Amino acid sequence: MRDELEVLLYGHPMLRETCVKVERIDDELRDLAAAMQQTMIQERGIGLAAPQVGHPIRMLVAEQRGPSGPGAICLVNPEIVFFSHERDSYNEGCLSLPEIYADVDRPVRIKVRFQGLDGQERELEDDGLLSRIIQHEFDHLEGTLFVDHLSLLRRRLIAKKLKAIASRARQQV
Repeated sequence: MRDELEVLLYGHPMLRETCVKVERIDDELRDLAAAMQQTMIQERGIGLAAPQVGHPIRMLVAEQRGPSGPGAICLVNPEIVFFSHERDSYNEGCLSLPEIYADVDRPVRIKVRFQGLDGQERELEDDGLLSRIIQHEFDHLEGTLFVDHLSLLRRRLIAKKLKAIASRARQQV
């Protein structure tokens, strides 16, 4: 298995790319998913998208809490097929935007279609924290960051912090 991956920071061009579909699910992809899960845990995150670690492919990992306790789920080629009309606001952060948090308004319930690491098609419906994590990480696959959902005024208030993170990101390119 790989060592912990480097999380790309705000300002890195890959974070603005639209990711490509995964064509083959193989051991290399499963190794990347395992390394992403490890990185997510090490960085104390609850979700991570492949472009955040330098892979512009449509894959994400998310913390999933269930009856057997916490664990991680990997979604390959996710497609959100349903969003509820009901929305709520939640204070979000992002591993690519350290120390920046803001309330983001999103649909409460989603249904997502995806492939598991075994290649099987699956559907998942959720109206809890997992719904929000998937929406946040799915945005990464489209080149969108949670700060893009903020008002112009809120973005102006965090502009200095964003600029500081972007200057650190230039060292990653």
